[in-house]
Amino acid sequence: MMNVIGFATMAIDKNKAVKHQWRIPEATLLLVAFLGGGIGSWLGMHTFHHKTHKWKFKFCVPFSIVLHIGIILYLINYFK
Repeated sequence: MMNVIGFATMAIDKNKAVKHQWRIPEATLLLVAFLGGGIGSWLGMHTFHHKTHKWKFKFCVPFSIVLHIGIILYLINYFK
């Protein structure tokens, strides 16, 4: 579900940027990625060519994906 939200927030923010309207704050976009929407946010970034040149997004969104994979692997190993 969070990945769908991550993808949608990137789409909405890109649409608003094109129309010069109120934007979703960058902190909110990154928060969605770190709350489990990293893959959706990354796909949205590349599908809509949005925030792909900003270092925060180039680093933080993939980092959120790696972080969640690490947490999942740890939990799988812990509860074996």
